[in-house]
Amino acid sequence: MTSRDDPGKHHQHSVFSASHAAHLDTRFRRILYRPDHLSERYVKPGDRVLDFGCGPGFFTREFAKRAGDTGRVYAVDLQDEMLRIVEGKMESEGLLPRVTTHQCRPDSIGLPPELNATFDVAFAIFVVHEVPDPEKLFREIAALLKPGGTFFFSEPPIIVPGREFEDKVRLAGEAGFRPVDRSWFFVNRAATLKRE
Repeated sequence: MTSRDDPGKHHQHSVFSASHAAHLDTRFRRILYRPDHLSERYVKPGDRVLDFGCGPGFFTREFAKRAGDTGRVYAVDLQDEMLRIVEGKMESEGLLPRVTTHQCRPDSIGLPPELNATFDVAFAIFVVHEVPDPEKLFREIAALLKPGGTFFFSEPPIIVPGREFEDKVRLAGEAGFRPVDRSWFFVNRAATLKRE
């Protein structure tokens, strides 16, 4: 049974407004979430990285540093204001040549088909609960990843209860992912999956 068959299974939460973007990129959050450690664990130099729901670039910065001059990070967000913030930060830190920003639609990532099966790793951090159709999102991410590519997603536990998170992991499995690790990302539920 999918979320379409049982709409009660999925609760869409509101999108975090770009007007509060400064709250998402603070020194305190960098200490809590250690985006540098997350990047070291999953991103290799030369990788093509999808940062879906990038917000103001809190994780994008470290992904771009780690991917290096031969890599590329696609920072994708629904809000144009967030993408302008990302571009400003990346430019000021000399990382903009490694980053492509892309404004998605509410119902689709919308990257061109020629990018299918070209990404090494994808991230969706604290954002899947804002997506109207997570099943479709997971299918799109699976199409963008190379076979064997890694997908890491994490959700905040107060907003997303355990059963809702497990339902999302199951939907990801139906979309072509194999779960390889469940963990806590600081105090947030996280799953690492591989593209079949």
